[in-house]
Amino acid sequence: MKWMSDDEYMELTGLDAFALEELVERGKLTTKMEDGIRYIDPSKGTQEVVPAQLKALSLGGSSEMLVQPNFVEKTIGTIINLHEKVLDAKDETLQAVRIENTFLREALASLQELYDEDRNTIATLTQQLKLSQQEVEFMRRKYKLMWNKAIEEHTN
Repeated sequence: MKWMSDDEYMELTGLDAFALEELVERGKLTTKMEDGIRYIDPSKGTQEVVPAQLKALSLGGSSEMLVQPNFVEKTIGTIINLHEKVLDAKDETLQAVRIENTFLREALASLQELYDEDRNTIATLTQQLKLSQQEVEFMRRKYKLMWNKAIEEHTN
């Protein structure tokens, strides 16, 4: 959700400061205070931004609705501005996801390299262990033969 300052919201909706204050006081807009600046949630309270005259005309039962060209221009401008903000937010999100994917790819490549190095180290250590076991077995046989020979010479 993108919060907007009072000035941004007034520019977007075409409301003046008095009308904005009135909507906030009546609780028709969602607001928050941050660092002494009031921010408004543009996705809430859009029904309250429509002028009361237009609501009365639409409820009055007349088959024709007269809308001032200025209102239509502001409404179209508001819709276009909101659409642009949504597109900007989408672009920012896509960029963040691309950066995260790049980071994850690099991390995965690094982990793969570490895995390969560990696998090579394990293979080397396994080979050394086999050689050491063969050497120990050779030494056992050698000492066994030497002791057998020493015992035979001693008994003779």
